Amino acid sequence: MFHNIPEAVRARMAYLESLDAQDRTDGTPKSQRLRQIPPETGKFIALLAASAPAAGAVIEIGSSAGYSTLWLALACRASGRRMTTFEYSPEKAHLAQETFQMCGVEEVVELVVADARRELQRYEQIAFCFLDAEKEIYLECYELIVPRLALGGLLVADNALSHQADLQPLLNRAGSDERVDALVVPIGKGELVCRKADF
Repeated sequence: MFHNIPEAVRARMAYLESLDAQDRTDGTPKSQRLRQIPPETGKFIALLAASAPAAGAVIEIGSSAGYSTLWLALACRASGRRMTTFEYSPEKAHLAQETFQMCGVEEVVELVVADARRELQRYEQIAFCFLDAEKEIYLECYELIVPRLALGGLLVADNALSHQADLQPLLNRAGSDERVDALVVPIGKGELVCRKADF
């Protein structure tokens, strides 16, 4: 999966990495910054998505410019699946669409410009979800996603360490939720990994 990344994907990833680094130092307002995951987190979520249960949807909440989506698209190609990514900001969705077109991943990626919370109820079963959006919606998304996870399905939430104070209600909920096994993995900005218990 990682040994055969198309050159167009590598080039776009490198461009988005440089753009994200620039956003963090040039005074770009927070709402406009890409705020994307680092490469090691991309590889981590791709590995998890590639090993998610066969039954159920693969979704992402918070496309930004499509960087994390590219990593998940690699997993979807490797496992013969499609995925849906949700982005609330039309400006960032435009960048994401540009990313997908340039990288030729549109056959495995559907971009939906909408508030994911209004869309999640259409899913009967979710195999994998990557959550990287505004922190104030994490807990609400969690409560919408977990009942829909397939047995063995995975929910991964970004920023579990970098925004630990903001996400403490979510971390407490996941840690005491008997429906899932949950662990914070210290990679990147910290990933909360929840697996739907199969009992």
